[in-house]
Amino acid sequence: MADTDPLCRYHDEDGFCCENYAGDSGWCYWHDSEISKDDDDIVDKLQDYARNGGFTRGISLKHADLSGIDLVNHHHKQGFDFSYADFYRANLTKAHLFNINLSHASLMKANLTETNLHCANLHECNLLGIKWQSAKIKNIQIGQHLKQERQGRRAKDNNDTVRAHDLFEQSEEIYRDMRKHAEREGLFKIAGGFLKKELTMRRYQMPKPSLARTMSKIVDLFCGYGEEPIRVVNFSIVLIVICALLYFFTGIRFDGENHYFQAQFGAGQNLQHFLTCLYYSVVTFTTLGYGDITPIGISRFVAAFEAFTGSFTIALFVVVFVKKMTR
Repeated sequence: MADTDPLCRYHDEDGFCCENYAGDSGWCYWHDSEISKDDDDIVDKLQDYARNGGFTRGISLKHADLSGIDLVNHHHKQGFDFSYADFYRANLTKAHLFNINLSHASLMKANLTETNLHCANLHECNLLGIKWQSAKIKNIQIGQHLKQERQGRRAKDNNDTVRAHDLFEQSEEIYRDMRKHAEREGLFKIAGGFLKKELTMRRYQMPKPSLARTMSKIVDLFCGYGEEPIRVVNFSIVLIVICALLYFFTGIRFDGENHYFQAQFGAGQNLQHFLTCLYYSVVTFTTLGYGDITPIGISRFVAAFEAFTGSFTIALFVVVFVKKMTR
């Protein structure tokens, strides 16, 4: 072709441009979404194109049969860059995509059965409707938020509740599919993270002034939807200390004497009284109830609340801890 032939008009928001010659449509073969990539030798074509330094960002491979393709950038630290590429409904069965960069790409409804995606970069990638059966997903990078999740948050900020609800529903579906697949692969730590995100997306779909949404948020804060037992421990410590402070100012009875804060007492004696209140808070929270200390006045209501909350919290911790350990 002559030097005056037009170049492909593809360019992305990161400033990358394609320097392949364009066809009549203004796009090159790889970026023209109207050209069907159903050639019998499409796998060999794409492999050779990528390995020879071809510009792979944003290429269109919708419905392409790429089963068994090897897109691993061998002997290089960085994988091939397929950012913004469109793999809509592509057949990637048994494909080798180790360390590939698919940020901002679309894998919507692609078939990834038995595909190797170890260490793949999937930031802002559309993962809706993927077939994950037996896909290898260890160390994949999806970022803090899915593409639909970010869009849903923006829609919510713009008061577009209908669109936000739809995007959060899509996010929930993606996290659920990935969680189920991670569980099948025995990646329970990863599955736990997906479960938390799945239930968070479900909460976002609930009406804001609703009991269900409030309870869901409480469960999240309290134990991370059962995935973070340490949150229960932290809550227990905070509750014990707060109740000890309340006993310190409302008073408890020990050895025939009332123990509470008094300004005329020295720091040492007040500290001793606080430590007594802290001890009483611990035995009340754990419902041991030795009987050597009794609450007085308002402290009785504090003790009743702490004992009830403590028995519930301990039971919850056992359930969450056992769930994590048995995985």
